[in-house]
Amino acid sequence: MKRHPATRAAQALHHLNAEGGVSPAIDLSSTFARDADYQPRQPYIYGRDGGPTIKTLEAVLADLDTAHHALAFSSGMAAITTLMETLRPGDGLAVPRVMYHGTLAWARHLAETRGIELTLYTPDTLESALTERTRLLWVETPANPTWDITCIATAAKAAHRSGARLAVDCTAAPPCTTQSLALGADIAFHSATKYMGGHSDLTAGTLSLNDDALAEELTHLRTLKGNIIAPWDAWLLTRGLRTLFLRWERASENAQAIAEHFSTHPKVTRVLYPGLPTHPGHASARTQMQNGYGGMLSLIMDSEATAAHVVRNTKIWIPATSLGGVESLIEHRKPIEGPESEVAPELLRLSTGIESIKDLISDLDAAMSAV
Repeated sequence: MKRHPATRAAQALHHLNAEGGVSPAIDLSSTFARDADYQPRQPYIYGRDGGPTIKTLEAVLADLDTAHHALAFSSGMAAITTLMETLRPGDGLAVPRVMYHGTLAWARHLAETRGIELTLYTPDTLESALTERTRLLWVETPANPTWDITCIATAAKAAHRSGARLAVDCTAAPPCTTQSLALGADIAFHSATKYMGGHSDLTAGTLSLNDDALAEELTHLRTLKGNIIAPWDAWLLTRGLRTLFLRWERASENAQAIAEHFSTHPKVTRVLYPGLPTHPGHASARTQMQNGYGGMLSLIMDSEATAAHVVRNTKIWIPATSLGGVESLIEHRKPIEGPESEVAPELLRLSTGIESIKDLISDLDAAMSAV
């Protein structure tokens, strides 16, 4: 009987532990004994290679992304830097002008130190940004923190015409809503610290892909760099994936209600949320986000002073970095990203959690009314 992805995720692919327990086991071993012929019993012999708990996690991840391979790393940046390590001096890398600032900083570092040709593009200039040297096109959709939408299928065609691979940062659109590989992407990246973990208690990054040779190269690099996920975090991430579908649906419902409520608020000049029909990427989002638009949205306030006031005066929304957890977070983004960032100084980034929507709206209303 074919099971729905939500069922497979909730049961962690029906992985029972050795005693029949319904929670997958945790194996914290850092090294593994060889068999009687002095051969490895598994593909791993040491913690940097992997282990049983990580193997279980990667099986669930691959299933969710409908991928042949999934690799788990100690953080999102660990996964990103390992993937970009496959670029050679002289290769081209195309990334969005507005995106997660950590990825952009690393891309600039590669351009400065490794001779990588870096091209920055906007949603309207993606195709023209690709050159004969481009080997990796990086797409972030929805893009942090403006939540711009890129059509993955269109980006894939453009990348492949140029002889480049397409990697999609799906952090704000995990596989419970977007199947990026099925839409043509070569690599699906997730900062699993966020929605996939969902409880603000781990850091992790993942890469899902179908290319056997690339998967082998990335596995080798991960071993050399020593940035594999730890077994305890792997177990926590597997646990988080079991409730991903439910958490995503509740966060999406809450964010949609907040976006609609504040679209007409006098202190808010614009709401950035792909679930609104007024969002320029709404049509594409509706096509490739099949199970809600997520909990991420941004409010453009009427002034930088208003944004600074609101973020300091919420009682329920927690002023903290990160996103995708069960608790709602609010952040005045420009001071976080720094003066070089193109993010508007009036922008508040909201990560909507699973709390009562009445409480969340009332808290923001109260903070705004006090300005």
